[in-house]
Amino acid sequence: QLLESGGASVPAGGSLRLSCAASGFTASSGCMGWFRQAPGKGREGVVTVAKDGDTTFADSVKGRFTISFDNNKNTLYLEMNTLKPENTGMYFCVEQPRGFGDSCWPFAMQCEYWSQGTQVTVSS
Repeated sequence: QLLESGGASVPAGGSLRLSCAASGFTASSGCMGWFRQAPGKGREGVVTVAKDGDTTFADSVKGRFTISFDNNKNTLYLEMNTLKPENTGMYFCVEQPRGFGDSCWPFAMQCEYWSQGTQVTVSS
């Protein structure tokens, strides 16, 4: 199970940190990441972390978003800085406990576990 929190409404240029607490498995042992679904659009990858630590960011968020993991809390974090209106959407964290071999980003949409989603709204 993934329990997500941290969504809010912020002005452009602001920052937010999303949290995703995993229960029932050790999240860091697999493929983890975040997706965004903008209004009227499909889900798209924001960032993924493979079990070997290899991290892939969407080009649109490189340099502004960071991802981290707290092993003690079994919790994944997404730090979002210099937010833009186009970052608006419902954010989901995902997890595939045993990963997809050495890869994560290409297969993340197939992750077994998805959070309930948290809304991020960035106003201009």
